[in-house]
Amino acid sequence: MSRPHGEAPPSIQGRVIAAMRERIISGSLDAGALLSEVAIAEEFGVSRTPVREALKQLQTEGLVEIRPRVGTFVTSPSRREITELFEMKELLEGAAARLLAQRGRVPEIDELLLNLEDANEAVARDNRRWYAALVQEFHQLLIRGADNSKLEAHYRTLMNQLAYPRLVTTSLSQPGRPLQSDQEHHLVLQLIMAKDGDSAERVMREHVRASRRALFAGLHHDHQHGAQAH
Repeated sequence: MSRPHGEAPPSIQGRVIAAMRERIISGSLDAGALLSEVAIAEEFGVSRTPVREALKQLQTEGLVEIRPRVGTFVTSPSRREITELFEMKELLEGAAARLLAQRGRVPEIDELLLNLEDANEAVARDNRRWYAALVQEFHQLLIRGADNSKLEAHYRTLMNQLAYPRLVTTSLSQPGRPLQSDQEHHLVLQLIMAKDGDSAERVMREHVRASRRALFAGLHHDHQHGAQAH
């Protein structure tokens, strides 16, 4: 595919950053995994220098941890870090719900309504993977609908550091959580459409807290299950 005239091709370093970032955020690279500069350089057909620079950039984004003379690892957020990140998520998404409620019938409202139609079907079919993707879309539409570029930039950084797709799958593994989550999304959108910014913000924040509780219950279960497997 040809690029628009005047648009520079992505740098080698940029390509490595984008690919590695996607693997970490999607969960295809496990938390705590050791990353080999040599293997990455070979895979992308580049020298180790752009790989090393790419990993430094990913460290500033909070996605990898470089331990001198030991190696580079996919960040494995502690319970405290997840709690702190979710507290920020709660603030940002609550603010986004309030801001969207003040905007009236913008295109994102209709996109959110379509999202919830699909979500109802995904829950009815017990299709967790589909529903997890719709949850991410719902939250992204909410943030976009707030129409605040600073809020959106902070949110994107936060989601990357959380490696959110992996966490949302864990929280939705809890019995009854997909249906409960779907109902919470419906209530948030009702309040947004009613232009009740105060209630929309409060309910959105309650929803994020409920997600965090389900996540920690899932992580506790995974930890126990893993301990029994050893």
